[in-house]
Amino acid sequence: MTILVTGGAGYIGSHFVHDLTDSGEAVAVVDDLSTGLPQAIPKDVPLVVGDCGDAALLSQVIGDHGIDAIVHFAGSIVVSESIERPLDYYRNNTANTRTLIEAAVMHGIRQFIFSSTAAVYGQAATGPVTEDAPAQPVSPYGRSKLMSELMLADAATAHGLRFASLRYFNVAGADPKLRTGQSTAVATHLIKIAAQAALGLRPGMKLYGTDYPTPDGTCIRDYIHVSDLARAHVDALRYLRQGGAPVTLNCGYGCGASVREVIAAVKRISGVDFVVEAAARRPGDAAVLVAAAERVRVVLGWRPQFDDLDLIVSHALAWEKLLTSRRVAVAANP
Repeated sequence: MTILVTGGAGYIGSHFVHDLTDSGEAVAVVDDLSTGLPQAIPKDVPLVVGDCGDAALLSQVIGDHGIDAIVHFAGSIVVSESIERPLDYYRNNTANTRTLIEAAVMHGIRQFIFSSTAAVYGQAATGPVTEDAPAQPVSPYGRSKLMSELMLADAATAHGLRFASLRYFNVAGADPKLRTGQSTAVATHLIKIAAQAALGLRPGMKLYGTDYPTPDGTCIRDYIHVSDLARAHVDALRYLRQGGAPVTLNCGYGCGASVREVIAAVKRISGVDFVVEAAARRPGDAAVLVAAAERVRVVLGWRPQFDDLDLIVSHALAWEKLLTSRRVAVAANP
């Protein structure tokens, strides 16, 4: 049977697709390529360019490829953009997920993995936040994802759907083999922005908020390597195939780094002291957001391999260098 991966040509989805194909799994990808890239996935993986909110398209793909599990990465992820364009987020993240869940139910697909987010917790407590903490999102992005989680839970009760909702903390890094990485044209993730500043691809970077109630005044986040996150999805798929009950799990390491600490790591590893300009806080940014990460290890048997900020930064820098060399090559041979 075949696994349908929505958003499989994107940053996190493409890492998961590579993991699946490395282990001999059959995969089909649906991606509208709004942020994904065809070259991010193996050449022999079928890519259907389209919207995962298109019910007719989903039915055709499910029938053509004999889909027996769905892993749903497709969606919009920028908190500040969701505040400016909330209806876009409710359509792309919530309405499209409803269509995908309905397709799973209609076609008897019982295994569904959902790409959720720590943003569902909102302004969490200063300590590690557990999966049992109240879900109080403060942005349309977080609310759009929480609505999808609730729909999955209701579908599980009514239709026997088995699901895993994985709540990501801050994803960073790149495939150690440099087959794929974060390739979007407009960077919004801290480590990618800092890496671009270190490589001279931007004149510097801004540090949003220096007056938070943290030791150095900047936000603290739990940074998880994208390859470890992809592996959590592989483990979740195995768990569901073995009859595991619906589950919601944090995906993080259980320790945090401040924005200043991340910038210092990029400067140290790159050897470049790039310009950093202090700026006002951004709407929707919590002071501290760190995972209580025991449950994912216990339930899925997940064992991270890249739990080290310097290693994450090193892989991110290596990927940015590769992207830069590719752009130079294209410019030299138009």
